[in-house]
Amino acid sequence: MITQTKRNEIRQRIHARIREKLAGTGERPRLSVYRSLNHIYAQIVDDQKGETLVSASSLGMKLKTGGNIAAAREIGKAVAGRAVEKGIKRVVFDRGGYLYHGRIKALADAAREAGLEF
Repeated sequence: MITQTKRNEIRQRIHARIREKLAGTGERPRLSVYRSLNHIYAQIVDDQKGETLVSASSLGMKLKTGGNIAAAREIGKAVAGRAVEKGIKRVVFDRGGYLYHGRIKALADAAREAGLEF
């Protein structure tokens, strides 16, 4: 049986491998996603400057529950809306080592519907 700690170590190795190939620039920043058991977080990062341009989380938005697909959709819409306000239209999607499924896919689809291109 794989424990939660072991599973997170595996995810971090996968994420490191993804990040070797993927980086956000000024014209096309990186949309990074992190999910915990109870919440989901998304931020748009310019890796060249090393700064977060836009962020949204189920914790910051005071959603009743942040660990479900509905919350992921809300976060996707929120981060995309804030990005479009700042003039960011194109991003690179960083799934954070998670499978592109469930909450991660819901967040990505909602961000696309709200105006982000990736």
